[in-house]
Amino acid sequence: MKAGFVFAAFAALSTVLAGCSSYSWRPGVAQDMRTVDVPVFRNESGVTGLGSAIARQTLREFAREGTYKLAAPGECALEIQGVVRDSSSHAVAYARKTGERNREYTLRVTAQVSFIDKKNGKVLVDNRKYTASAPFLAGNDILTGERDAAERLAEDMARQIVDDALAL
Repeated sequence: MKAGFVFAAFAALSTVLAGCSSYSWRPGVAQDMRTVDVPVFRNESGVTGLGSAIARQTLREFAREGTYKLAAPGECALEIQGVVRDSSSHAVAYARKTGERNREYTLRVTAQVSFIDKKNGKVLVDNRKYTASAPFLAGNDILTGERDAAERLAEDMARQIVDDALAL
């Protein structure tokens, strides 16, 4: 009984170790490609400051994640270029006392992002579409609510962009 248990434990352990043998703690991004720049995204949406918010949050996410180092525009290996194409606000909930007054909205934004290999002059990813949304409450001023939602939405979109950059 004891020998059978030891054999089963050894077999299970060797199976687990064999499955993990190809795993690496090192990032999959080549060492010479680990510098990045994110210029301000062109903003074609109706939300003021959205292009700069997404670019700023993308730079913060790259810094937080740590695989890429932030670099000046002429010194980077990878440049992330983006265009905020569209934004829309949709009513989600109404005030109970006055049914016609919207209370809660969702801001939805679409952007197209390209990943440019500046060292070799190649476009690695061309105009990949990203979407993100965030809810916001609107009192008397819907524009202030949209700007607040834009910051949260930019964080979500930045995580998507950085995740894709890590998979290059």
